[in-house]
Amino acid sequence: MAAKPAIRNQMSKIKILPEILSNKIAAGEVVERPASVVKELVENALDAGGTRVAVDVAKGGRSLIRVSDNGTGMAHDDALLALERYATSKIFKDQDLFSINTLGFRGEALPSIAAVSRFNLTTRAATADSGTEIVVEGGKIKNVSAVGAPVGTMVTVRQLFFNTPARRKFLKTIGTEMGHIADMVARIALGNPEVQFRLTHNDKRVKNWSPSSDKFARVVDVLGSDLQNRLYDVELRSETVGISGWISSPRASRRTSRGIYIYVNGRFVRDRIVQHALFDGYSQRLVKGQFPVAVIFITVPPDAVDVNVHPTKNEVRFAHQKNVHEAVRRAVAQTLYEKDRPGWGNTRSSATDKFRIQGRISEAVHSEFGMRKAEGGNQGPEIGKRGISFGKLDAEKTVAVRYRASSIESRASSSPQHPIWGNRRFSDMRVIGQFRNTYIVCESEQGLILIDQHAAHERVLFEQFSRRAADARKSAQRLLVPETVELGYREAGVLEKLIAQLGELGLEIEPFGGNTFVVKAVPALLAGREIKPVLIEIVEKIAQTGAASGLDDLLDESRMVLACHAAIRANQSLSQTQIESLLAQLDGCQNLSHCPHGRPTWIHWDTRDLEKLFKRIV
Repeated sequence: MAAKPAIRNQMSKIKILPEILSNKIAAGEVVERPASVVKELVENALDAGGTRVAVDVAKGGRSLIRVSDNGTGMAHDDALLALERYATSKIFKDQDLFSINTLGFRGEALPSIAAVSRFNLTTRAATADSGTEIVVEGGKIKNVSAVGAPVGTMVTVRQLFFNTPARRKFLKTIGTEMGHIADMVARIALGNPEVQFRLTHNDKRVKNWSPSSDKFARVVDVLGSDLQNRLYDVELRSETVGISGWISSPRASRRTSRGIYIYVNGRFVRDRIVQHALFDGYSQRLVKGQFPVAVIFITVPPDAVDVNVHPTKNEVRFAHQKNVHEAVRRAVAQTLYEKDRPGWGNTRSSATDKFRIQGRISEAVHSEFGMRKAEGGNQGPEIGKRGISFGKLDAEKTVAVRYRASSIESRASSSPQHPIWGNRRFSDMRVIGQFRNTYIVCESEQGLILIDQHAAHERVLFEQFSRRAADARKSAQRLLVPETVELGYREAGVLEKLIAQLGELGLEIEPFGGNTFVVKAVPALLAGREIKPVLIEIVEKIAQTGAASGLDDLLDESRMVLACHAAIRANQSLSQTQIESLLAQLDGCQNLSHCPHGRPTWIHWDTRDLEKLFKRIV
């Protein structure tokens, strides 16, 4: 008979943590650094209805953080309850968790901060004769007393992490921590222009944002006056999503994403879905490594967004992510389409009606240019023994296109004698000549325009490839002698999966055994060009971006490569007729300010700026 195993007496391994220790653990989630304390206290001040918020900091927040407001304040009993974990005035039932209308709501901030600092809370409600002061040290209440105080709340945090030295040693330099605090206050100020914010460091004023009813004034105050005339209004409304704010011209891009501010129902967040939509809206307008400046306000029903997914409340989760993504992308893309054209006007002017008009003008121009295909013309360059010609776009047809676009514009405008766009078409400018056989120099009423001939023609061809997708196979030029192309193992695998998609662009390719392929037809615009470098670049681009991308993305990548190889080059001399034809074709593009890779197609020197450089005016 087997012996029974001995029963060992063991002490319980699971214990209930002491309250002070649990508060310290909560503080580790909520209080990452001094800027986290500032965020929680300022958000509480705003939830309390404060219209004046003062933030005083010493030694980067290490020795002092004081946030005071003129909000509603608290009565004696409420002030004591506010220091208990999970005590809050903002959530009462289960449904409230899924319909948050305030910035702070967890009920953890004050006790967590008090657990790792020497903490002082002074507050007074409007109905109280006196205020209440509570002194806490390391999570333990030391003193509670009645004091004289103005209506509102003042929270003083001294010696942050004094009792958690392991956390304190991970703090950065005073300058770095103060920089995080300044950024935090700026983000909150940007989203609340009606509130006055004052920030001081070591008794010296860092910034004072006066209250303003004009959101744009606060945006300029926070981001800098140099962006004032380079920001575009964004506005889009639907039944479930509202988008508003400002985005920068692609020419005012930055090297980091620090200039992107996203607010959801008034709360600053970092959201990949919205950022991706923002970048999608800038598609083909920014080169790799560039980022826009943007202030985007998103409004959704409170029950359509979960703000309770991160302890610091910096992240959210949308119930309908696709709707939000599409709304942001469309708002940005439409604004850039309407604004980022050669107008040299005031970027802040609202032009929703102009956008509709411009869309109709573009349709007319595209339709007219498309007619040339049926008439036997060629919108792109024909490469032959005599060099490059720009097809059969003659002066009479150019005039017809201008007349049709102008007629539509005049019918839509209330002042037909003064067209909205005026002299803003490239084909209306006087061509001066070429500089280094690379840049086309033109004169307009507004000054001097320099056009990158390769980037401009690349844009024209890219949009031609896109518009002619339906009949690309029919217009493809069959090769008298099919060309074989041998690739590496990895590249061959990618190309084999792309054969059908490339066929949509007029590239007829068949496997020829192993890693070899045979090319039987190419797009007419690539006739006479060596096809192997084009295929290798397409395959490498797709391999880099991922063959799992959507069909539209794959086709766009391929069109970019085809347009780049088919476009006229730098250091290539063009005749006056060829230049004028290129400018007329550029007028017909939807995005005529950037090549498909995001590089600018033109730059502008204002006449007044030139006269200043030559000291003709002061």
